[in-house]
Amino acid sequence: MKLADTGESRVRGYLFVLERSLRSFLPREVAADAVREVESHIRERVDQAEAAPDESAAVERILAELGPPLRVAQAYSHEMTLDEAVATGRFVPMLRALWHAATTSVVGFLWALFVFVGWTVGLSFFVVAFVKVILPNNVGVFLRDGAFSGAGVMLWLPPGIEAHPFGYWVIPVSLALGLGILVGTQRASRRILGWMRSRRPPARIAVKVEVRER
Repeated sequence: MKLADTGESRVRGYLFVLERSLRSFLPREVAADAVREVESHIRERVDQAEAAPDESAAVERILAELGPPLRVAQAYSHEMTLDEAVATGRFVPMLRALWHAATTSVVGFLWALFVFVGWTVGLSFFVVAFVKVILPNNVGVFLRDGAFSGAGVMLWLPPGIEAHPFGYWVIPVSLALGLGILVGTQRASRRILGWMRSRRPPARIAVKVEVRER
């Protein structure tokens, strides 16, 4: 089927909204590549469609098979974010993937919460080591009136608090523990995101199959 001006305008309008939606999630060049891929699916489906008196209905049916532009954009962005996070393991892609997971499923939210706690605890050990260097007497065990009040870091010692500082051995121990927790959390996150990615049908393949089968 060869599209007339009306059908061509409808397709272009769909692609325009899709690109705008994709650019909310992805860099401009990545969004442009995704739009070209979706456009190729639409053109292929249009070429395979039989000529009909009502071109508008045929075009609407093809676009309905793809789904609303925003939903397609969300599927593409989530897939690409997961792919980048699993492939590279870098912090920013991992953070974006965890954010996507946290906002789309209960399991993803719980896992993102676990990762956030892991990162927080790991960084806390680095803080302990840093404070021990600049304020050595503020890292240790703290007593109030002879009773245990706390342990760790206290940036300001209020009246009545008796400090029993840790030795400088706490610096390498804290750095090792912090690094171990951060690395462990990062590796676990990458594995879980890979598992989540394997359980989701690829957005690009799903679009292609859905268009061809209908």
